[in-house]
Amino acid sequence: MAAAAREHVEKIRRERYYIGRVEQNPLAEDMHQAVNYLSQELYSKDVHFLMELVQNAEDNEYPGGVAPSLEFLVTSNDITGSGASSTLLIFNNEKGFSKSNIESICRVGKSTKKGNRDKGYIGEKGIGFKSVFLISSQPHIFSSGYQIKFNEKPCAECNIGYIVPEWVESRPSLSDVKQIYGCSKNLPATCIILPLKDEKVTAVKQQLSSLHPEMLLFLSKIRQLSVREDNCNPRGSTVSEIAISSEKNYQIRKNMHAESYTLHLSAQEDGNEQECGYYMWRQKFPVKPENRVDKRTEIDEWVITLAFPQDERLSRGNELSPGVYAFLPTEMVTNFPFIIQADFLLASSREAILFDSPWNKGILESVPSAFLNAFVALVKSRADAPAMSLPSMFCFLPVNPSLIPLLEPVRSGIKDKVLLESIVPCESHTSQKIFCKPGAVARLKPTFWDILGKARESGVDLKNLSTHGTYILSSHFDKSTHNSVLAFLGVKSVSSEWYAKCIEGSNLLKEVHEQLYLEIISFVVDNWQFFFSGTNMLSIPLLKYVDRNNVISFWSISRASQSSDRLCLVSEKKYISWLISWNQEFLSSRRFFLPPTTQTALEDFPRKSTVIQWLHRHANVESASVYSYGLTVVSSLNTDRRPVIAFAHFLYHSSQKGHLESYNLADLCRVMPVIDSYGNVVKTRSSILVPAKGSKWIELIGTNPWTNENYVELHADYKSAGCFAGNYTSEGQLLSFIKTQLHASDVPFIHPPNASFPTVSSPLTVGNAILLLQWIQNLKTRRVTLPARFLSCVQQGSWLMTSVGYKPPNESFLSNSEWSNLLQDGSSFVDIPMIDQQFYQNKLHEYKEELKEIGVRFEFRDASAYIGSRLMSMAASNMLTRENVYALLRLIRFLQQKVLSPSELINHVKDARWMKSTLGYMSPASCIVYDSEWAVASCISNQPFLDVKFYGEDILAYKPELKLLGVLVGFENNYQLVIDNFKFSSAAVTCDATVLILKCIRYVSSCDDFLKKLKELKWLKTSMGFRAPNESFLLEPEWECLLKVFDGIPVVDVGFYESKISSYKEELKKTGLIIRFEEASKAIGNIFKKMVLKSSLTKVTVLALLASYRQLRKQSPIPVELFNGMRNEKWLRTSLGFRSPSDAILYDEEWKSLSPIADLPFINDDDSHDGLSKEIHGYKHELKGLGVTTEVKDGARFVISGLNFPKHPVNISAATVLSLLRSIRSWLACTTKFPKDFGERISSCRWLRTTLGYKCPDESILFDRKQSYIYKEDGPFIDESFYGSEIASFKDVLAEIGAIVDVRSGHGLIAQHLRNHKDSATISRIYMYLKECNWEPMDKKSDWIWIPNERESGSWSKNTEKLLSGCVKVPVCVDGKIILSQKEDVFIPDDLLLKDLFDKFDKESFFIWYPSCSLPSVSLARLNNIYGSIGVRAISKAVEKNNSFTLEDRSCRKVDQRELLSVGLLQIVLAFLADPALDISIEERHRMVSWLLNVVVLETDRPITVGYRVNLSGGRSVDVKASRMLRWERVNAKLYTQRRNGAASCYKEKIVFATNFADEIAQGLLFEMADQITSLAELIKIGSLVDFQEAAVEYLLRSRNLQLFPEDEAFLNAASLGQSPCKQKFLVSYA
Repeated sequence: MAAAAREHVEKIRRERYYIGRVEQNPLAEDMHQAVNYLSQELYSKDVHFLMELVQNAEDNEYPGGVAPSLEFLVTSNDITGSGASSTLLIFNNEKGFSKSNIESICRVGKSTKKGNRDKGYIGEKGIGFKSVFLISSQPHIFSSGYQIKFNEKPCAECNIGYIVPEWVESRPSLSDVKQIYGCSKNLPATCIILPLKDEKVTAVKQQLSSLHPEMLLFLSKIRQLSVREDNCNPRGSTVSEIAISSEKNYQIRKNMHAESYTLHLSAQEDGNEQECGYYMWRQKFPVKPENRVDKRTEIDEWVITLAFPQDERLSRGNELSPGVYAFLPTEMVTNFPFIIQADFLLASSREAILFDSPWNKGILESVPSAFLNAFVALVKSRADAPAMSLPSMFCFLPVNPSLIPLLEPVRSGIKDKVLLESIVPCESHTSQKIFCKPGAVARLKPTFWDILGKARESGVDLKNLSTHGTYILSSHFDKSTHNSVLAFLGVKSVSSEWYAKCIEGSNLLKEVHEQLYLEIISFVVDNWQFFFSGTNMLSIPLLKYVDRNNVISFWSISRASQSSDRLCLVSEKKYISWLISWNQEFLSSRRFFLPPTTQTALEDFPRKSTVIQWLHRHANVESASVYSYGLTVVSSLNTDRRPVIAFAHFLYHSSQKGHLESYNLADLCRVMPVIDSYGNVVKTRSSILVPAKGSKWIELIGTNPWTNENYVELHADYKSAGCFAGNYTSEGQLLSFIKTQLHASDVPFIHPPNASFPTVSSPLTVGNAILLLQWIQNLKTRRVTLPARFLSCVQQGSWLMTSVGYKPPNESFLSNSEWSNLLQDGSSFVDIPMIDQQFYQNKLHEYKEELKEIGVRFEFRDASAYIGSRLMSMAASNMLTRENVYALLRLIRFLQQKVLSPSELINHVKDARWMKSTLGYMSPASCIVYDSEWAVASCISNQPFLDVKFYGEDILAYKPELKLLGVLVGFENNYQLVIDNFKFSSAAVTCDATVLILKCIRYVSSCDDFLKKLKELKWLKTSMGFRAPNESFLLEPEWECLLKVFDGIPVVDVGFYESKISSYKEELKKTGLIIRFEEASKAIGNIFKKMVLKSSLTKVTVLALLASYRQLRKQSPIPVELFNGMRNEKWLRTSLGFRSPSDAILYDEEWKSLSPIADLPFINDDDSHDGLSKEIHGYKHELKGLGVTTEVKDGARFVISGLNFPKHPVNISAATVLSLLRSIRSWLACTTKFPKDFGERISSCRWLRTTLGYKCPDESILFDRKQSYIYKEDGPFIDESFYGSEIASFKDVLAEIGAIVDVRSGHGLIAQHLRNHKDSATISRIYMYLKECNWEPMDKKSDWIWIPNERESGSWSKNTEKLLSGCVKVPVCVDGKIILSQKEDVFIPDDLLLKDLFDKFDKESFFIWYPSCSLPSVSLARLNNIYGSIGVRAISKAVEKNNSFTLEDRSCRKVDQRELLSVGLLQIVLAFLADPALDISIEERHRMVSWLLNVVVLETDRPITVGYRVNLSGGRSVDVKASRMLRWERVNAKLYTQRRNGAASCYKEKIVFATNFADEIAQGLLFEMADQITSLAELIKIGSLVDFQEAAVEYLLRSRNLQLFPEDEAFLNAASLGQSPCKQKFLVSYA
C-alpha cells in the first residue's frame, strides 16, 4: 500500500508540476500566487483552520461500527524535525485518504465535494485543508499508506508552493506518531501533523482552548471530539483540554415532513463534566424558485434544524454561545433561546451568513414556521404532562431583540405565528387542558391567586374561573418569572370589572373565614387607587355589618360612602360587644358596627392600619370609642324622651364599669340633653337646679334669676328605676349620678347667676345677710369667680347698716374703734360711714374676706383715701376754699402728731390741680416755694411759684406739710427744672446766669435738647460781642501766634467772666465752644480756606503764615487741619497762577536750562504787588516741608508734564537737551509709564540734532562705531560733536523715548535716506550694512534702482518694468554657470514636486536662476512677479497632465477592501459632506459614500504612474512620469493600488502614500465640486497618517468643526451589518 501511494505521489509531482522534466510549467507562477492569495486572505481569524478541519472530518466516510471521532493533540515534541516549538496533531478514525482525495488536495478549487450537498457534504470551498498554512509552513498527512507533506515556500524544482506533495522519508515515522498518541490505543486511520509557526503557537492554543462544546450539535457523523496536550511537564500545559460526545433519540413526524429527537451533549474539561439535553426539531421545506442560487442548484429542499436547550447551554468560561450554525458554529450571537441550523451560505470568513443572499433569505423566512411546529409539539405533545410543566416550554420564545438587527424579521415572524396559535394554557375546572390564543387569555394579580388558593383549601367551590367572561391564564404560568414571555405574547391582565364579578359571583365573601375575608379586603385596598376606583367594585356587597336585628349583612362601598348611615369599628376590643348591644337602643344614631368576629380578626391582621385607613377614606367607616360613640348619640338625640333617659343610663353604667375616663364622662355630661320639669327635652343649659319647693335660693332671691342662663329644673323620671340594653338601674341611683356629674344644687352651693336681684336693693334681714355672706364664702372656697352683674348688684345695693344709715358695701368701713374715733375727731369736714357691728350681733368678723370681696373697706389708709377723694370731688366742683386747704394741712400735721401715716390722704390729693401758683392752678408737686436760691434761676426760667399773695404769709408756716404734698421747698439742685422752663434774654445772661447754665449742663445727665438750643443762641460774651459757642474760641497759649495771622477771631471775654468760667471747660466743649487745639486748628483751617477762595492772602499774611508754620511744626500736637489746608489749597502765586505747594517750584539757577522747553510753575518772588519778594527764599525749608519742589532733581514730573518745545529747535541748547534727558531718567527711576500725551509731545517735534538735521527721537540713531563699519554721515545719527560724549550715557533714556540705540536696528531709517546719497562707495557701504542686518523693504512696491556711471557716481531710476520688458532671454543655471535662455523654455518653479520631476531631465535646465542669498537682492516673490510680468510661465500653469491608465485585471490581485477603506475614512468623508456649508442632502452624500463601499480593490506589482508634459519653443515638448501609487476608476468601481514594501517603517513612503491616497479619493468623490477637493484631501491625509485611529479621527473632526449626524451614524452602522443596498453589493463583491 505504501509503495502504491508513493508512486501515486511521484506521478503527481512529475505530470502536474513538471518535476524531473526538462521543460518549465508555464502556469507555475500563477498557481503559486493563486494558492498564496486564497490561503492567506480568505479567512480573517486563525480559528477557521479548525473549522475547515472539523468540516472535512464531518464530510469523511467512516467504517461501520465505529463512533466517528476527531482528536486534537498539542505536543512540544518536535517530531517532524523542523525546529517547531509546538506541533499540532489531528487524529480522525475515518476510512482514510483515497487517490481522488490526494488529487484534490494537490489542486486549487478541485474539491471532491462539489455538487454533492444533497449527499450530506458540508464543505464547499475546495481549499479547506490549505487553510492550515496560516499556522504551519509544512503540514504532514499520514493516511492509507500516504506519508506526505507540503511546503508554503515555492518548490526549488517547480517554483510552486503549498500544493506540491513531498514524500516523508524519515521524520516523523508512524512509530513516532503512535508514541505521541498512546501506545495502548489503536492509531486512527488519518493523522495530520502541523508543526506550528512560532508566532502562531499562542493563538492556536487559545483557539483550541476556546473550542465550543456545542461543536457537535448539528454534525451528523462525528460523535466525539477532544482537545488535549502532551507535555513532559504537566504543569507547563497551556491548553485547556476538553472531550465532547453526543447521543440521539429520534421521533419521526411524517405528517409535517419533520422529525424530532433529543440529543445529549456532554463535555469534560479539567476534570469537570457538563451535560445538556437539546430538544431537536428537524424539518424540510421546499426551495422556492426565487431563492435558488448557483451554488445550491442540486438542492430542492431546505433542512432547518432548531435546537432547544433543556438545561443551561454548554459553554467555556464567559464566552457567548453562537446562535446560528451552518453545520459548524458561526460567530453570530443572536440572543435567541434556541439555535438555528441550516445549510446557509457563509461569508468567506465563516463569521456570519450572507444576509443579502436569496438562498439565506428563503431559509430565514422558513424559520418561523419551523419554530411554531416545534413549539406546538413541545407544548401539546403529551396529554398526560402535568400543567405545571408547560410554562417552562415558553422560555424558548425569542422574547428579547436579537443582537443582530437583520434577524429581527425572524423574531417578528415567530411572534406573529405564535399569536395566531391556541397555545397558551388556561385554568380548567376539569382535568381537560385548555389552550387559547394569547389575545384571548388574561392574567390575575399574584395576590388574588393566593386568595383563590386559600379559598380552595378552605373548601370554597370556585367553579370555573373562566365563566366570568375571560379565559384565565394557568396559575402555573401566571408567575413573575414569566413576565417577559407573557409581555412578548401580549397577554394582558384581566379588567378590574372581572374581579368584581368573581368576588360577587363566586360567593367568596360569605363562605370564607374572617382572616381570608380581610385578605380580600386588603387586596381591594392595595389596588383601589389605580385599578378599582370608579369600577363595579363600588357596587358589589363587600363590607360586613350587624343590622338592627343582630344579623350579619353586607353593604357595598357605594352604599357605605354615600348614605347618611355609617359603619363603625370599635377602637378597643373590650368595648365591641358593649357598644353593639347599646346600639340597639339608639336608632337615631344611624350607626352600624362590623361583626365582632371581623373586628377581632382585624386586630391581629398584619395590614390592619392600611385596611382601616382605606375604610375611613373610601367607605366613610368611623372608628368608635365609648366616648366618640356617646358624642354621636348625643348629636342624634331629638325630642323623644326615652332615648334621652336611656342615654343617661348609658353614661351611668359606662361610668360604673370603667368604660369612660372621668374627663370624657364630664364632657358627655356637659353636652347631654335633659328633661325639664315640663317634660321637654332641653339641649342647651348651663346648670341644673333642684326643685324650687323647699329650696333656699327661692327664700333669698325670691325669683329664678337663672332662667335666661339655661338653668334647668330636672324631671321626676330621673328619680325612677329603669332597664336599658339589659342593664338595670334602681330608684334614686340615676339622680345621685346626675347631681354628682351635672352639679344640680341649691344656695349656698349653686353657682350664682350673672344677673341682679331686687332683694339687695333694700335692707336685708340679719339672717338673709348672713346667708348671702355664707353663699359668697362657699363660692370663694370653691374658687368660683363671682359673676360681674351678681357682684355689682351686691356691692352697690344699700342693704348694709352703717353709722350713717344703710349704705352699699363699697361705701362702708369696718375697723377698730381707735382710728375710727381719731379720724372723726381730726376730720371735721368729712363724715365716714362705719358698719354697725352691734346690729349684726358682732358676727361680721367671721366674714371679713367676703366683706372685702363685696367692697367693704377696713384699713386706715382706705379711710384716708376716702377723705382725699371727697376733697378732690369738692375741688372738682370748685368748692375747695383757702380754709379747706389750711384744714387739709392741719389734718396732715394732726395725723403725724398721732403717729398715723397721712400717705394715702396725700396720694389722693397731690396729683390734682387744686393749688394756686403764679402760673395758675397746679398740682402740689408742680409748685415751688420761692426763696433766694431761686433768684438767679428765675432770671432765665419761668417757674410756678406758690401764690403767697392768695394764701397769705401764714402758709409758709406749713412748709413741712407742703413738702409732704410734693411742693418744692428750696432749690435743692433742681437744675432740670431750669432746663425744662428755660427762657433766653441776652440782657438777663449775667456771669452768674452763665455759671448756672453751665451747672445745669454738668449736673443734668440728659440735656441734649438744651445743648442743641444753647448752640444756636448767642449767649457767650467774646471779644466780638455775644456769639454762639461754635463761633467762639477759648484762647490757649499754644496757638496764640495764629491771631497775628488772622483778624476777627471771637475769643471768650475772660475779663467779663473772671475766673468763674475756667472750671467749666468740659461743659463749654459740649456747647460747641472751640477750646481744644485740634478744634481750633480745624476752625482756623476753615478760615484759611475761605481766605484762599477769596484770594485775600496778602504778602504779609503769607509770610506771617509761614512764620507760624515754622513755630507750630515743632510743637506737639500740630494744627493738622491748618497744615493740611496749607499743603492742599492753591494759595501760592506762581508763574502759572495759584498752585498748591506740591504743584509749585521755588526757582534757582539750576532750572534755567529747562525753562526754554517746559512751562514750569515758579513761585512769584519779585517785589511787585502780587509778588512775595525775595523774603520767600528765607522759608525754603518750610516750603519744602509743605511740598514745594526746591531742587531740579526732584522736579522731573514738572518737566514731563510741562514739556513745550519751541517752534525753532535751533534755540534748544545742548545743555537743555541733557537736562531734559536727566529729568526723564529721574522720572523713569520712579515709574515705568509716561503720561498719556507725553509720547506724542516728545515724538512729534524734531528737537534732536543729528548728522542729517533735527529729527524726532524715532527718526534718530545713537551712533556706535563698534557695532558696524557704517559711517555716521550715512544716516540720521545723533550729533555727538554737538552734545558731547555725555549723550552716550543716556542710551537707556533715548531708547525709552523712541530713539534707536542699536545701530543694527536702524537699517530701516538708513534705508529711508538711501536715495539722499549720490556716492557709489557710500551706497555700496550702506547696501552691505543692510545685507548684514537682513533688511527687507517695508514698501514692497518700491522699485528704485541705482544705476552707476563711469564717474563713480550714478542716478536712481524707477522704470524697472520698462527696463525688463524688452527681455527675450532670462538667466538659468547650468552646471554651475549662469546662461541666458529663451523665456518660453524657462519656468517659475511654483510647484516643487513638478520641479523635482523636470530637474531629473539632465539634457537642459528649465527653471529661472535666483541670486544667492549671500548677495543683496529683492525677495523671491518680487523676482517671481518680475519674471511673470515679462512672460515667464509658472510650471503649474504650463504643464499638461495625462490621466490615461491601462492595466489588465488578471495582472492584479483582489485584496480585502478593509485594508484601504476603513471605518475612520468613511467617518471623515461623511462628516465632511455633512458640513451645512456644503448643503448636500442626506441621500446625495450617502450615494457618494456608496461609491466607496461598492469599490473593488485590486493590487498590482506594476507601478501606477501619471504623465506630465511641457511645450517648449520651436514645437518641442518634454514628457516626464511620476509615481501615483493609486488609481480609482470610479465608473468601473475599481480601485487599483500599487503594492507597497516597508510602508510601516518608512515614514516617507507613508506620507507619499497618504498624499496620493487622499488626492485620489477626494478627486473621485468631489469631481463635481473641484473647489472642495483640497480641503477633503487634507483631512483624509491626516487620517491616513494616524491609521484612521478612532480617537484621533474623532478629535480631527471636532477640531475642524465637523460631526456625524444620527442619520449618518445609522447609515454607517447599517453598512457594517450589510443593511444598506450599497453594503450588500460590497459584501457580494467581497465574497
